[in-house]
Amino acid sequence: MRIDRIELRSFRNYRDAACDFDPRVNVITGRNAQGKTNLLEAVYYLVGARSFRTRADRDVIRLEDTEAALTGRVASETREQQIDIYLSRRERKKIFVNSVRMKSASELAGRFACTLFCPGDLDLIRGGAAERRRYMDLAISQLRPKYAELLAGFHRIYDQKVRILRDYRERPDMMDVLDEFSLNLAKYGAELIRYRASWCARAAEAAGDLHRDISGREERLQLRYRTISSVDEPLELSARELLDALLSQQERLRRAEIDAGQCLAGVQKDDIAVRIDGNEAGRFASQGQIRTAALSMKLAEWAICRAELGSAPVLLLDDVLSELDAVRQDYVLNSIQDGQVLITCCDEEEVCRRTGGTIIRVENGAIG
Repeated sequence: MRIDRIELRSFRNYRDAACDFDPRVNVITGRNAQGKTNLLEAVYYLVGARSFRTRADRDVIRLEDTEAALTGRVASETREQQIDIYLSRRERKKIFVNSVRMKSASELAGRFACTLFCPGDLDLIRGGAAERRRYMDLAISQLRPKYAELLAGFHRIYDQKVRILRDYRERPDMMDVLDEFSLNLAKYGAELIRYRASWCARAAEAAGDLHRDISGREERLQLRYRTISSVDEPLELSARELLDALLSQQERLRRAEIDAGQCLAGVQKDDIAVRIDGNEAGRFASQGQIRTAALSMKLAEWAICRAELGSAPVLLLDDVLSELDAVRQDYVLNSIQDGQVLITCCDEEEVCRRTGGTIIRVENGAIG
C-alpha cells in the first residue's frame, strides 16, 4: 500500500499544492504552523473521506474559500487508483474513484489504508472512553465497509432519539415513535458490538506481544472490550442474544432516559479497558508506560490492517519521535521497514540519517 502523489486545493492552509512521495520513507520538515500536520491530514482523508482532527468537513476548507478538493494517486500490490474528494460549505462532499462516483464514503474501505500515530494518541491511555472508541471505530472502518455504514446509521438514529427525548415536552406526539427508534438503535448496536468485539480480541493479542517486545518482556499489556454491563464475553453471544441484552438495558433505563432527556442505553459508551500488569493504565502507569502502551496499540492497528489487506498500510507519524525515548524511537523506525512511511519532524537530518528518507519541506502552505 502506498501513496504516490497528492494534489490539494483550498485544503487547510494549502491554496494550491502538490506533493510526490517516495515509496519508502518521507521526512516532512518545516517550522511549526507551516502545514506539516495538514499534509498528513490530507493523506488520511483519502482513507475514508474524514479527518482525524475534526468531524466537520467544513473545518478543513481554507478559511477564505467555500470549496476544497483533494486528489490522491494510491496503489496496492494489485492496482493503482485515483481518489478525488470535493468538499463544499453548501453541499455534501463528492467522492470519485477512477472517475466513478461513490455512493458513500464507506465504499473507500480497503482501497487505501493508513495508520496514524500522533502525540494526541497518548490519550488512548490517559483519556476518556471516547478516545478509545474513536481508535476502534476508525481502525475497523478502514477494513469493513459494512461497519462504516452501520456506524453512520447508528449515529443517525441516536441523534433522532436524543431529539425525541429532549423535545417531547413541547411535542408529546413524538413519544409515539420512541420505542421504534429504541429498537432500531439496539439493532444497530448489536451489529456494532460483534465487529468491535472481534477486532478488539485481535488488537489485544497483537498489542500484548508488541508491548512485551518494546518493554523488554518486563510488562504485560491487557486490552479488554467493555460494552453493556450484562455482557461479559460478547464474542460468545449470538446477534439475537446481544439484541435482547440491549433491549433489556433500554427497558431498565427507559424512565431515566425520559427524565434526563438524553440517551443512556446503548453502545455509545463502549470502551476498551487498558491494564498493565493488572493495574488500570490510565491511573497507575508512568509516562514511559503510557507511551509504550499507546505505541503498542497503534502498531497493533497497523499490523492487523497489514494482515487483512495483504500489504502494509501507509504509516503516518506526526511529530511522535520527539515524544519517545531512544529505545522506543528505534523500535518504531525498525518496524517501518515493511512499507511506506510519512514522518513529520523538525530535526530532519537525524531522522534522515537513521532512515535514509526523502526530505519534503513545507513552508506556509507551500511544498518544496
